[in-house]
Amino acid sequence: MPKCGTQCWLCDLPIRFDTYEGCTHGCTYCFATQKYVSRARDNFERVSINETAKHLLKFISGHRAPETRWCDWDIPLHWGGMSDPFQPCELKHGVSLECLKVLKDTKYPCVISTKGTSVLTRPEYLDALKGTNIVVQISMACSSYDDYEVGAPCFEDRLKALSKLSAIVPRTIVRIQPYIREHRQEIIENLPRFRQAGAYGVIVEAIKRTKAVKGENLVRVGGDLTYPYSVIKEDFLRIKQEAHKAGLRVFAGENRIRSLGDNLTCCGIENLPGFVPNVFNLNHFVNGDITEPTEGMKQPKSGNCFRSTVANTIQGRFLQENSFAHNMGWYYKNHKNLVLTALGKKVD
Repeated sequence: MPKCGTQCWLCDLPIRFDTYEGCTHGCTYCFATQKYVSRARDNFERVSINETAKHLLKFISGHRAPETRWCDWDIPLHWGGMSDPFQPCELKHGVSLECLKVLKDTKYPCVISTKGTSVLTRPEYLDALKGTNIVVQISMACSSYDDYEVGAPCFEDRLKALSKLSAIVPRTIVRIQPYIREHRQEIIENLPRFRQAGAYGVIVEAIKRTKAVKGENLVRVGGDLTYPYSVIKEDFLRIKQEAHKAGLRVFAGENRIRSLGDNLTCCGIENLPGFVPNVFNLNHFVNGDITEPTEGMKQPKSGNCFRSTVANTIQGRFLQENSFAHNMGWYYKNHKNLVLTALGKKVD
């Protein structure tokens, strides 16, 4: 079943769906743990089937697991949060193709994140995409990233795929994730090309490291090493300026600079019919957008997803009994410093 975990307090699309566990793109910067990442580009045996069309249809039909019980509307799913649904093993298993067919039949809103354009642009996949209510986000920045993304289609191939996909889905977005500042100028030069290929906008999020890399001058934010606030703010505003010149909307996937983007919902679904995100979260609260919980969020035991935010078993049991709305307030009260730091209100 689609899952909702640690991002429940700040993400507008916190319900994730992953058809695979593991990945053969072999990106050297990947944030995922070794449990999920295979460095061998064709090692299909390291990738396993995770959620299927059956799980997807069950959720769409209204079934909610304890961690998604708070969601009482057709919230867009984020497909591909931990593993690319269109990596090469998909041609062996076909699980994601079956899910596309479900999404086509039901018209359920969904955001796909992928680098797997060589699979997604095959005729049977393009046919399944036509008539869906799907936003396709393609992770791509510039040709220099090809050295980091050895198992994925090259940048130029993804750019060609962007044109094909832009012609048949409601919206396409370019994910500049991770943003690596040594390639800033090359990325900026590509912004007009993204727009020409049909992209609606770009999402920018800085590189995250678990270990320091010589010469990068990173700082610790939460559990990650990343660029200092002043650095990512400066670069983001420069990219935003140039993107606007190219006719692109700009969104901050980077939590600390979320409010600097064109919309607090960073997935690029703004004003898109049928796409209603969750705006009752601390991202909106801290940034002055005060919203009300839905009826489903007020129900007892609807806050189970907050269990993933604590390690203490007793606290977890307490949280699972409460409503989503109650636990959102509890999380802010008990983690205020973390929340304000994560959302850029306390900076390095």
